[in-house]
Amino acid sequence: MIIVTLGTQFFPFNRAVDWLQTLLEEGLIRESVLLQHGQTSVSRLDHPLVHKVSSLKPEEMHKAVQQSSLVISHAGQGSARMLARLGAQFVLLPRLKQFGEHVDDHQLWFAQAIARLGVCYCTEYADLVDWVRQPPPPFQGELFPSPSLAEYLAGRFSSTPTWSKQPLTSV
Repeated sequence: MIIVTLGTQFFPFNRAVDWLQTLLEEGLIRESVLLQHGQTSVSRLDHPLVHKVSSLKPEEMHKAVQQSSLVISHAGQGSARMLARLGAQFVLLPRLKQFGEHVDDHQLWFAQAIARLGVCYCTEYADLVDWVRQPPPPFQGELFPSPSLAEYLAGRFSSTPTWSKQPLTSV
């Protein structure tokens, strides 16, 4: 089973749905697909291999990931951390501002940053085709040792520990 998870943002992620449709039409995907689509309309995607759900409980997602051969995921920090922690074979597909998929390109920046740790991502259809044909190896390790990306970045780039910072006052 392949999982495609688009997250829950209210911004449409039509590019991901279009790419999935093309992968299916070209016969590059021949196994069942669990599509977690959130707020993205998937009414135009009608294929017998695709099971569509708007959301999954965390324990349902974890179980599905453990049974999957590949996960294609939006590049949200929480999803990426969960996939890494579960040792999944996954590739990130960042939501991009230029397509109206998010307010900025923070998912792309995040994907580029964690690529140095061995996480795979793609922004072009041809790259996704390559990952579907030859999925990346299961991820080994953790992305961040701390509970959140914000805490990780604050600790790494701040000269003052985050617990000792005082709130800013207006001048």
